[in-house]
Amino acid sequence: MNRSQAAPAPLAHAAPDDAWLAQVVEDVLEPELAIVDPHHHLWLRDGYRYLMPELAADLASGHRIVSTVYAECRSMYRTEGPEAERSLGETEFVTGCAAMAASGAFGPHRACAAMFGRVDMTLGAAVRPLLEAHIERSAGRFKGVRYSTGWDASDRIPNVAPAAGALIAPEALAAAGVLADMGLTLDVWLYHPQLGEVVALAEAHPDLAIVLNHIGSPILGGPYRDRQDEVFADWRRLIRAVAKRPNVFVKLGAMPIKRTTDKRLPPGSAEIAAAWRPWLETCIEAFGPTRGMFESNFPVQKRWSSYQTTWNAFKLIAAGASDAEKQALFSGAATAAYKLS
Repeated sequence: MNRSQAAPAPLAHAAPDDAWLAQVVEDVLEPELAIVDPHHHLWLRDGYRYLMPELAADLASGHRIVSTVYAECRSMYRTEGPEAERSLGETEFVTGCAAMAASGAFGPHRACAAMFGRVDMTLGAAVRPLLEAHIERSAGRFKGVRYSTGWDASDRIPNVAPAAGALIAPEALAAAGVLADMGLTLDVWLYHPQLGEVVALAEAHPDLAIVLNHIGSPILGGPYRDRQDEVFADWRRLIRAVAKRPNVFVKLGAMPIKRTTDKRLPPGSAEIAAAWRPWLETCIEAFGPTRGMFESNFPVQKRWSSYQTTWNAFKLIAAGASDAEKQALFSGAATAAYKLS
């Protein structure tokens, strides 16, 4: 693998402040509503630990989390062996965490019931043996791959891909075809100006289940700062185009929270819901509830809000939905996308 193909270094994240978050505790809304959390991480990073004990504590904060899906984050890679195989370490690590959860020692939740990992998509059609190895190491929990290709022309935006167009490069499209043939999903993470690439990918592989991460990550900083109305209009146009492709799901969450109250306290669910509602409701309207799934994005999101208030915020946003629509948004779409039992 040459330098341009190498996996980017893990992004640095400030550690959450548990004492600060503990200042706001809410009654859990609709505590019997079953939830599949389709996007969380586990890691030891920059001196911060978020492993099974920390995840279990968040899962026990009052909501009915029945299972979770682990999202690749370049955690616990092997330090030796062929470069392309080092991500197998993450799959083996998650398999162990799933076994810990299945023991019941960390509560009733089926944590890490499924996962999506990382492989080098520039391998093209040659990626199949590596995918088979991930499936074997995971005892079948490995459901797909995430390909992070966020790139913007501005040097004020952190890029994770070496250039534009990585998602639809010939090698990546060939690898995506292998995923489709194997019945695996492809999670994609990129910035909102790149959403046309998701359309092209979905059209090239209509049998591939694609999961758009973090509502397409609208860029609200750097050169886009103070242009939120313009960004929203552009993002909405593009997200509606993506939603027309029936093989694409969308994850609802991982947005900044524009504060309107005392910033010395963490935000409550009402404040989070107010900040996120226009974006998430646009996605739900475009994709429908059967292809939209609320996500915690923990522990990244934990820098700004607790697990309890985050899921309360989602429930406030979905308050007007029918029981069937809530079932889809909180568990059904994730179950379908990742083929959970």
